[in-house]
Formats: sequence, structure tokens, C-alpha cells
Amino acid sequence: MTSIESVTLEVADLTAADRFYTAFGLSDHVRLRASEAPTAGFRGFTLSLTVSQPATVDGFVGAALDAGATPLKPAAKSFWGYGGVVQAPDGTIWKVATSAKKDTGPDTRRIDEMVLLLGAADVAASKRFYVDRGLAVAKSFGRKYVEFATPSSPVKLALYGRRALAKDAGVPVDGTGSHRLVLGGDTGPFTDPDGFTWEAASLTPAS
Repeated sequence: MTSIESVTLEVADLTAADRFYTAFGLSDHVRLRASEAPTAGFRGFTLSLTVSQPATVDGFVGAALDAGATPLKPAAKSFWGYGGVVQAPDGTIWKVATSAKKDTGPDTRRIDEMVLLLGAADVAASKRFYVDRGLAVAKSFGRKYVEFATPSSPVKLALYGRRALAKDAGVPVDGTGSHRLVLGGDTGPFTDPDGFTWEAASLTPAS
């Protein structure tokens, strides 16, 4: 296993979700699948978009809010840059951020990087699980955070403590039921220690 080939969000209303992600500007970056699997509260993961400047953060966040997203953390400056967090109508949490604090031009609506952060009950144990399946570690901060090296992947994979991830997203940590997330890779199928499901990636995009 060397990369994430696809990220599939399971949604209750496929048509509405497709409309939202088209308006958000992410219809080419995620797959959608209908599901009635019960889920409540924090689903244990977030998706992050890294962009070049604050204007682009505002562009994505504004598009999401206009399309029906709920603001969790308004876009604002911090010591590390500028960013905001929204929750899509299907429940998926999206963070849009940049390390830049000043604009160098107009909003480009271009994504530099997409990162999937999985909330782990035991970061070290989940790290071992993925290393045993062939992923190389790019960055590791003890039992708090792990980032994997996936240079050929359209999505970067990282692990963060579940409680810390919920705090970063601005939501309570409690949650039950399905993650409503299915990952496609070059091996599989399998389920990781935190219940995230992987399947062999298909060549045809699904929506």
C-alpha cells in the first residue's frame, strides 16, 4: 500500500450532496455513495484543504456556506496562518487553511493539497498498523500526530488523536455509528483499528 486513490463519502441524499460539492468546488476531489447507515455526532475524521492565501480560503469557505454548510470556526488569522472550518450538510467536516497571512493576488480557487486526518484512539497503534501495510512515515510527533509519505496520492493521509482532532474542528468528541467514509487504495479490503474501511480502488469515478 502506497497511497489513497480515492475518498468516498457516504451520504443520505446523493442528489443534494452532489449539488453541494459542485457548488463548494470539490466535485472532482471526492466520490459520493448513498448510505442510510446510522451515524451521530463526530464521525472521527476531518478533510483539510491547503491553499495558497487567505483570499482563496475565503473563496472556498464562502462557497461552502452559500451552499448550505454550517460554520464551525469562522475564517480568521492565527499564529500559524489563516483558516476556517465548516461542516457540509452531509456531516463531513472541512478545514480550509493557508500558512500565508497576506494575499498576493485574487482568489484562485486552487487546492494545493488535500489532507485526510483520521482520529485515532491510539495514534501509535494505528501508525504501526499502516506501516505494516506498506506506508512510510513522513512526520511523526510521538503519540500525537503522524503524517504518511504518499507522494503519488491525490490525498495525504495523517493520524491525530481523536479528542485533539475534535477540538481542532470545533466539535464535541462524542460520536457513534458509521464513519460514513470509505477509502480506496492499492491494497484491500481491510478495516483499520479505528474502524475506517478501505477497499480496492476502482478505476471508474463514482458519484
